[in-house]
Amino acid sequence: MTREMLYALALGYLFGSIPFGLILTRIAGKGDLRTIGSGNIGATNVLRTGSKPLAALTLILDCLKATAAILLCQYWFGDETGPFAAAGALIGHLYPFWLRFRGGKGAATLFGILIPLIWPAAVVYAVVWIVLLLTFRISSLAGMAAALSAPASAFVMGDSALFPMLLGFALLVLWKHRENILRLRKGTEPRIGSKTSSTA
Repeated sequence: MTREMLYALALGYLFGSIPFGLILTRIAGKGDLRTIGSGNIGATNVLRTGSKPLAALTLILDCLKATAAILLCQYWFGDETGPFAAAGALIGHLYPFWLRFRGGKGAATLFGILIPLIWPAAVVYAVVWIVLLLTFRISSLAGMAAALSAPASAFVMGDSALFPMLLGFALLVLWKHRENILRLRKGTEPRIGSKTSSTA
């Protein structure tokens, strides 16, 4: 691993670990997001504050922080550093050190990773995510299915370089959703807009 790759990994982590959901809700006077709903810092939990604009902005920023990290690292350190920035961004989002490594679940950030690295997979990701979210209104289901579409798209497109990394990323997203998976199996996973919604 070169020095530039290490720089990209570190910069990606710093970008990824910015907790936009927590920052935005505090600025908006909504309190500490970690004490609301599931306590997660992602867009679905921001939605439980009652603000759709804040939730949408969190989703966009959680996505673009990964995109920005990758593009900057590729510009400064070379194209080969993109995957290292991507890994840093996702790990930073999932395990931010300044939140005691309790971060988000990675669906939006993984989408932001795909945009600069393999944009056709990003299109598939968005379609899967949106269609399932509109159909079932279960955020976790849509996010996990979209995450799994990333390595599947890379495999179909014959991208042998990105496939292993994206498979690892998808498994990390599934791991962060393990409690949601248990509730899905029990049929108790809440839907978007449900008053009993508590996790995502």
